[in-house]
Amino acid sequence: MNSRFVPDAATRIEPLPRTPSAAVVTASYAPDFDRCRLLCETMDRHVTGVARHYILVEHRDMALFRQLEGRRRTVVDEQDLLPSWLRVVDDPLSLFRRRVWLSFRTQPLRGWHVQQLRRIAIAAHAGEDVLVFCDSDVAFLKPFDASAFWRDGKARLFRRDGVLANAGHDEHRIWSRNAGLALGIDPSKTSIDDYISTLIAWRRETVNAMCERIEKMHGRDWVSVVGSARKFSECMIYGRYVDDVLEGAGHFHGAEEFCRVNWNGEALSDEEFRRFVDAMASEQVAIGMQSFIGTDVARIRRLIGFDR
Repeated sequence: MNSRFVPDAATRIEPLPRTPSAAVVTASYAPDFDRCRLLCETMDRHVTGVARHYILVEHRDMALFRQLEGRRRTVVDEQDLLPSWLRVVDDPLSLFRRRVWLSFRTQPLRGWHVQQLRRIAIAAHAGEDVLVFCDSDVAFLKPFDASAFWRDGKARLFRRDGVLANAGHDEHRIWSRNAGLALGIDPSKTSIDDYISTLIAWRRETVNAMCERIEKMHGRDWVSVVGSARKFSECMIYGRYVDDVLEGAGHFHGAEEFCRVNWNGEALSDEEFRRFVDAMASEQVAIGMQSFIGTDVARIRRLIGFDR
C-alpha cells in the first residue's frame, strides 16, 4: 500500500500556479507507430504551452518509439510505471497474434486496458502540474495552446452532463459503476455524466491522491483494484473522483470537445475525409481517426499537408 495517503488530502486542493506546467501524454503501441509519428509532427507544428510529451509503450516497443524522442519528447517503458507482477505474454487463444497481461491480482488484461493503467501511473513519475491526454491516432490541424486547460487556478475537467441517462450507453454505465466501486463511493450514489474523450486534462496531484484513496479504501495496490474488473475507464475513474469525492474542487467543467473523432464505421474516402474536417466545430483543433477503422495514414498525411 502507498504510505503517502493523508486522510484529509481530498480537502486540500491548492490552486494551480499562475502558469502551470503541462505535459501531453500518449499511450501507444507498435501497430500505431506511424500514426503516433504523425501526431508528434502535428504537435510540433501547432501545439504550444507544453513542457514535455510522454509516449507510454510496452517494453518491446521501446526501440521503435525511441525514434520519436527529442528535446521535449520522452518515451516511457511501462515496466517503469506498472508493478512487476503484471506480466505480458503472447496470447495462445489468438494464435499468438495478440498480447495479454496476466497476474494473480487482476483479470487477464488486453492492451487497451493496460494503456489506461499507464495513463494513470505516469502521474507518479511526471513533474508537470497538468497532464493532457491525447491518443496516438490524433492529428492537430490548427494552433492550440495548453492554457485552454486551466483557468483561475483550476484545471478543466471534460464532462458531458446527463449523457448516461440516455439509451445506447450501457457500457459507459458499467464503466461508471465500476469507477464508483474502485473509489469506494456508496453504490447508491450513481452518476449519469460522461467524462470520456481525447484531448482532455487531469491535475497530476489529483491523480496521485485518487490512487492513494483507492489503495486506502481497498487495502491493496490501485492497479490490482482497477484491473480486477475488465470493464473500466480511466476517464470515468478520474471524473467520478473529482466530482463525487472532491465535489469538483480544483476543477471547472467543459463539455466542448477540442478533437473531432471518427469513432467507428468504414475507412473514409478523400471526399468524406474533407467533409469530416470541414464539419469541425470552431473550438476543435484536431481530428482523431480511430486506427481500427483503417483510414490509411499516408492518405491522412496527404490530405492535411504532412506528406513525407
